[in-house]
Amino acid sequence: MQALRTAASGMAAQALNVEVISNNIANMNTIGFKRQRAEFQDLLYHNVERMGAQSSSQGTVVPTGIQIGAGVKAGSVYRITDQGSPSQTGGRFDMAINGRGYFQINLPSGETAFTRAGNFSLNGEGQLVTDDGYAVQPAISIPQDAVDVVVSKTGLVQVITQGSPDPQTVGQLELSTFFNEAGLEAVGDNLLLETAASGPATTGAPGEAGFGQILQGFTESSNVDAVSEISALIIAQRAYEMNSKVISTADQMLSVTAQVKG
Repeated sequence: MQALRTAASGMAAQALNVEVISNNIANMNTIGFKRQRAEFQDLLYHNVERMGAQSSSQGTVVPTGIQIGAGVKAGSVYRITDQGSPSQTGGRFDMAINGRGYFQINLPSGETAFTRAGNFSLNGEGQLVTDDGYAVQPAISIPQDAVDVVVSKTGLVQVITQGSPDPQTVGQLELSTFFNEAGLEAVGDNLLLETAASGPATTGAPGEAGFGQILQGFTESSNVDAVSEISALIIAQRAYEMNSKVISTADQMLSVTAQVKG
């Protein structure tokens, strides 16, 4: 029975759906995390009787026909790039982006990665880096005698040193935007890579047209909504159970057919 394969495809689809939802829930407290959503497509149809086919010599046609669906498949796992709420930390090197844009990160391989996670710190050389020690681009170095660091909304990094009350500019943060942010490839560690689907990065200073502003002392919370994810999880569970019930029912029907005696 085709119903066995159809229901099996439904169970596989809902299993994927649960995996996506579980990843969202697991990252509820991950800084800058963007939730994902599984999207599905129906499979090919078997045309038992094609609609529009001529049904008589008088030229009458079949109005609807008979099409039997083969089930469902995963179409994509789409990243929702809505901004998360800013969370105040008070850290001098914590930064959130209010609006569009990604921080640029220099990977050890020489590639440039992108992130919304602005929980930065300093390495032993005073350079602004991520939790994994990857340098922020353009490079920002804080002098050892700095007593305070101020990052403006436009990304201008200034320090106040001992014996000098006037702020000194030590760097300028830049942001990158993409035509299709959902096309960025997630590689873990809160990092994303440019792909052909995302389009090339457009770089500019925070506050310019099309770019967000920097909030010092804040980090961007995950945009996962717990209530929505739990509701989606329950729906996926029910759909999985219903597909498994279809398989059980189809198996019972086949058993009845096998017991029929001529």
